[in-house]
Amino acid sequence: MAKKKASGSRKAMKRIVVIGCSGSGKSTFSRKLQQLTGNPLHHLDKLFWLPAWELRSDAEQDRIQKELVQEDKWIIDGNYQRSLPIRLERADTVFFFDYPRRLCLYRALKRIVSNRKRTRPDMGEGCPERFDWEFMKFIWNFNKNNRPGLVALLDQVPDGIEIQHFRRPHEAIDYLWALKEQKEEVA
Repeated sequence: MAKKKASGSRKAMKRIVVIGCSGSGKSTFSRKLQQLTGNPLHHLDKLFWLPAWELRSDAEQDRIQKELVQEDKWIIDGNYQRSLPIRLERADTVFFFDYPRRLCLYRALKRIVSNRKRTRPDMGEGCPERFDWEFMKFIWNFNKNNRPGLVALLDQVPDGIEIQHFRRPHEAIDYLWALKEQKEEVA
C-alpha cells in the first residue's frame, strides 16, 4: 500500500477516518486528535452496539454513517470494513493503525482487565467490557483475514486523500506531537 499524501504542508483535516485492528489504539488516538482539531468525534462501536451486545442491522449502520458523513467536520473511529466505503467517499484523511497482532492482543487484554464489567466511553451503553474468545481470535487473525481488504480499499481511494499508515505506536505519537506543535505555532 502506497502512502498518499497531500502535496505541500499539512492540510486542514475536516473529515477523518481512523481504522485498524481492535486494540491498536484507534479510540485513544481519536480522542487526542479531537482535542487538537476540535472536530466532532464519533466512535462506531458506541453508535452500532445496543445494550446486551446486540449489533444494529447493516441497514441501520449504513443509515447512521450516511448521516454522519454529510457533516462538514468529523472524526469517525472504527473499522466496520463492509461499510468503510461510505466513510472513504467523503474523507479527506485516513489514519490506518497497522500494528503487529501481539501488540493489539496485549492491549485488548489490558483494556479488558482495566475496564472489567464497566462500559467504556467509546462503547455502546449496556455493553460492559468482557473477555470473549471469538473477539481474541478476531484480533489474532485480523492481519490475515481483515487487513488485505482494508489495504485493497485504501489502494482505491482517490488522489488527494491523505493516508497516514502507522506501523508502530511511536509513529502515531510523533504525528500527534507534530500536530500539537504546528497548532501552537499558528496560535
